[in-house]
Formats: sequence, structure tokens, C-alpha cells
Amino acid sequence: MILLGLTGSIGMGKTTTAAIFREFGVPVFDADRCVHDLYQGPAVDRVESIFPGVKINGTIDRIVLGKRVFGDEHAIMRLESIIHPMIDQKKKNLLVSNNQADHG
Repeated sequence: MILLGLTGSIGMGKTTTAAIFREFGVPVFDADRCVHDLYQGPAVDRVESIFPGVKINGTIDRIVLGKRVFGDEHAIMRLESIIHPMIDQKKKNLLVSNNQADHG
């Protein structure tokens, strides 16, 4: 299995490149998309319990959350302690499922 990472500044073409990979059937793990999904589901209650008032209509309002955490290193670290393990698990799940497909 070959793993590639796309990095770069805003406007460098990461999203476009990932879309091309998807068109060719290459599995793509998009960490930004993963966070958006977590903020609409699995992470909602945990984030709300640490940062009350950021859950609006059943999802995390990223603007409200941003106002609560940006500029506060401790708050960012608390948020990351919730979100990063969830992202890591989703990434591992993708890698395992694709590795099994390669060998199945």
C-alpha cells in the first residue's frame, strides 16, 4: 500500500488533487471533512460538554466554537484532546478497510 499526503497553503490545489484521486478510485482521507462530520455527529455532545453553548440545532457551530477557543491555548488543547483521537480512529479505519480490500 502506498500512502500519500497532500499539504500546502490555501489555494495550492489540495482539494482539486484529492478530487482527481477520488475520480480514479483512490481512497482519500480528508481531515477537514472528517472534522466537519464529527461536529455534526459523534463529537457534538463531548464538545458541548466542555464548551457549553456551541451546540446549535444539534451540531457544533464552528463560528461560535472558534470564538470560544481561538486565542486561548488551553481551550484549543482541550478541543484537540477530544477531536484528534476521533480523527485518528477514522483514519485508522480507512487504512484498515483499504488494506483488507487490497488483500481480500
